[in-house]
Amino acid sequence: MNMNKQVDMLVVGGGINGVGIARDAAGRGLSVLLCEKDDLASHTSSASTKLIHGGLRYLEYYEFGLVRKALQEREVLLRAAPHIISPLRFVMPHVAHLRPAWMIRIGLFFYDHLSKRNILPGSRGINLKKHPAGAPLHDNFTKGFVYSDAWVDDARLVVLNAKDAQERGATILTRTKLVSAKPDAQGWHAELLNAQQKTIHIHARCIVNATGPWASALLNNAIHSDALTPRNEVRLVKGSHIVTKKLFEHDHAYIFQNPDKRIIFAIPYLDQFTLIGTTDLEYKEDPNHVTITEDEITYLCESANTYFKQSIHPSDVVWSYSGVRPLLEQEDAANPSAVTRDYQLELDTPHKLAVVLSVFGGKITTFRRLAEEAVNLLTPSLGIQQPDWTATATLPGGDIPHADFPTFCSEFQQQHAWLPVQLAKRYAHNYGTRATQLLNGAVNMAGLGEQLSPGLFELEAHYLVKHEWAQQVDDILWRRTKLGLAATPESIQRLQQWLDHAVTTIHTEAETHGK
Repeated sequence: MNMNKQVDMLVVGGGINGVGIARDAAGRGLSVLLCEKDDLASHTSSASTKLIHGGLRYLEYYEFGLVRKALQEREVLLRAAPHIISPLRFVMPHVAHLRPAWMIRIGLFFYDHLSKRNILPGSRGINLKKHPAGAPLHDNFTKGFVYSDAWVDDARLVVLNAKDAQERGATILTRTKLVSAKPDAQGWHAELLNAQQKTIHIHARCIVNATGPWASALLNNAIHSDALTPRNEVRLVKGSHIVTKKLFEHDHAYIFQNPDKRIIFAIPYLDQFTLIGTTDLEYKEDPNHVTITEDEITYLCESANTYFKQSIHPSDVVWSYSGVRPLLEQEDAANPSAVTRDYQLELDTPHKLAVVLSVFGGKITTFRRLAEEAVNLLTPSLGIQQPDWTATATLPGGDIPHADFPTFCSEFQQQHAWLPVQLAKRYAHNYGTRATQLLNGAVNMAGLGEQLSPGLFELEAHYLVKHEWAQQVDDILWRRTKLGLAATPESIQRLQQWLDHAVTTIHTEAETHGK
């Protein structure tokens, strides 16, 4: 690419907020460049509980505005990406000494009515002795409640936003770090450094700091301006999850109340597993390296064992992951669970035409609204003429008629009957209507090429490198797909060898063709 590029907006950070802002801005006609020091969604945005939800428990902290906003976004996102976001019913067993039934009913009433629902059904009480969701639970749980939220493939949500931004004209640079930014008469002169240690010079009218856990550090260390004084800070809270073999057969998820007032989810995961999380712990260490502790694993196992008949132990954990949430610092919130999940946008103009917008806090459910508000805030500075647009737009692959994914999936399987059923379902889920582009005319299994790792064929790996910025094994196995749980040491080595050759070849071909 041009090593001296001029853009309207430089977005720093390839998590959900960064790509959301890049997408919104590109769709309004701005020239946008986004840089991410690692892979897209390689930190917080791939370490979520994988839910699009209003946040039922936030009602206890009187966060009615946040919950309403999140509930509104839940419906918008279900229509925008029905292939990677799907309705999910949650079961809450009633524990009388933790929260009385009347309190839960009132909370669920608000949850049902704070925002208009067109897709998801409302809440109701259930008899756990008769409902299928009661069977895996201890016999002392006899009553419960059911309500609706949604499941999301979080990392793919990030990639699809980046893809949409690119298709609307944005440049996306992964493994490219902002080294420094200095103001001048027309904006910012920024120096970026890529994985090949090449310096890229960018002139931008504004900088968007969407670096999540690094938001404060970026302002203090990389953006050089004596006139810039951050007004907000991020508070890092670690959340960890464990995955075990499947603990129940039905398609509902659970929300469990703990005596410490924490909430634990148990969610069906990839057909064969159960995802359990999350923890909330203050985090003071390096956000680049976040790992689960033995105490956290024990805590999550014991929390699940309080409810499930089938006991689990640390030895039953087949995978775990951790991330830090960059929450908005609040002086009056001593308990990490009580820290708001809302966000604050901080706009500064330290010099006449040098604008910087920083994002503090937020949650994956509200990313689109956050992005819309961020670009609206920049409208006067950048002279943006086009109105906001993302509320009614689909994400790549999400243009499914009537947002009816089950029908689309069934038709895709029929049209590609030569594909194994599970593989066809995964392609439909991962790529939606873009699955046809992925297959690139293949009409039989031979057309998919070599199987590089269980469930991963050469054709898909090539697509991910060429079209979705994948460069390393983890990019493919853990973020673009969820095939890491099926991988073996041998298949990981085979995929690595394939990537060593393919990444260079595909990128060389793209540069040759001017793409």
